[in-house]
Amino acid sequence: MGVQILAHQPCPDCGSSDALTIYDWGTKCFSCKKSVFDENNAGIKSLSKTDGSFRIVEGTTKTIIQRKLARQTCELYGLVEAENKYHFPYCDDAGNIVAYKRRDIDDKKFSIIGNWQRGKLFGQHLFPANQPIITICEGEFDAMSAWQMMGGVSKYPVVSVRNGASSALSDCKNNYEYLDSFNTIYVCFDADPQGQEAAQQVAELFGSKVKIFKADKGFKDASDYLQSSRGPQFVERWWASERYVPNGIVDGSTLWDLVSTPMEDSLLNYPYKGLNDLTYGIRPNEMVLAAAGSGLGKSQFMRELVFHILNNSEENIGLLFLEETVRTTARSMMSLYANKLLHLPTTQVTDTELREAFEATLGTGRLFLFDSNGDQDRHTIVKRVKYMAKALNCKYIFLDHISIIVAGTEKGTEREALEEIMKDLRILVKETEICLFGVSHLRRPEGKGHEEGAVTSLAHLKGSSAQGNVADIVIGLERNGQHDDEEERNTTRVRVLKNRFSGLTGPACRLLYNKQTGRMLERFDEDAL
Repeated sequence: MGVQILAHQPCPDCGSSDALTIYDWGTKCFSCKKSVFDENNAGIKSLSKTDGSFRIVEGTTKTIIQRKLARQTCELYGLVEAENKYHFPYCDDAGNIVAYKRRDIDDKKFSIIGNWQRGKLFGQHLFPANQPIITICEGEFDAMSAWQMMGGVSKYPVVSVRNGASSALSDCKNNYEYLDSFNTIYVCFDADPQGQEAAQQVAELFGSKVKIFKADKGFKDASDYLQSSRGPQFVERWWASERYVPNGIVDGSTLWDLVSTPMEDSLLNYPYKGLNDLTYGIRPNEMVLAAAGSGLGKSQFMRELVFHILNNSEENIGLLFLEETVRTTARSMMSLYANKLLHLPTTQVTDTELREAFEATLGTGRLFLFDSNGDQDRHTIVKRVKYMAKALNCKYIFLDHISIIVAGTEKGTEREALEEIMKDLRILVKETEICLFGVSHLRRPEGKGHEEGAVTSLAHLKGSSAQGNVADIVIGLERNGQHDDEEERNTTRVRVLKNRFSGLTGPACRLLYNKQTGRMLERFDEDAL
């Protein structure tokens, strides 16, 4: 069947996002079954020199009369004509050309040369991030046409997705941070159903900062406007683009079928029965806080939840453990599988055990860790949580801990800072439909402290109204770390302080920490509570 060059590519004929495979002889789509034989061997092939560097295509850059594209526009975007083909350059993060999309001048057949996977959006290298406006088009000619019609000035950046509507969402996800840095994103896709569906998908990715371009009747895309000498008309329609408003307003009188359907169980439970009895499990669109005194096992409790979700779902999980290094967090997660404290230097472990623990946790490709490098600014943390949710498809995100984000705030009081971060996180949970688990420290109560087993309360939360009011569920962890009895010193009592879902609160379960395995397991003896 030939040599396979690249698999799981979008098909330009049927619209499949990943069914096309490129061979040395051409392409085959395993969805629509269409094969295209390239007599010129136009599949992806190496153009490397002997030193391994990518060869720049040598050709001419000139005005494209039939497209009415000026030479200056073609020069800016790097379009080259060679071998009776247009060559559209694709660059990496550093602005180096790493691939070309080649398109026959006489028809729409195209092929790829170079390292396609490293290429960013078409034209992305030309326009720095963090500007007021960017426009995303569906094709290279459309991007160049739009830029030219808007005066050909750098303050109106225009880029294109790589493979039309079929790849639009994945391309925007892969370049999420770059696109999200702009204040307003104009989505200027084709007027056909595929283009408009892709425009809606991209709009949902970036939310209210998106404006969707609506073409006049008789025009399919930006290139149509330029070829018809209707540049001013295009610009007028571009400025008139309407801001994206998500669906979601519902007439209550239409909900009978919905409300008459029995309530479903949660898709995922907690690893502890006593906690499930009160909370009825874990749900999307929820913010769950775990609160305890200093050094009482909040992080370990969170890791147990992460490990349980990893083993009982297929969803991605984001971890922002701000008091730990990435290495410590990674080793601690592996410890749960190995039943050994791998983050301690005295623990004996074989290479085989270490590899097995890695493959069962980090090696699954479903855990994404945040390395703060000391950057714990509120805005940075919120952006990283949003990136994990939207670009990495993390459905469960753990933030340990919220208190550290506001500890060094320079503006306002700690309470005001907590109110801001909780508001930002609440909006993010609603927008992305994730379940966010957060850790919060407690204020020291009068008399006996939490480190000596004091009962937790919502009133003990730092900035109690800011955190207690916003969270859906608040879980208190209680342990007397100074008790004479060793088992009692290692026993954590779990108490539900707030429960917006069922309203049930109070003591939930008791967890015993095993110093040899590092696991927190539920106790079911008669004095568990």
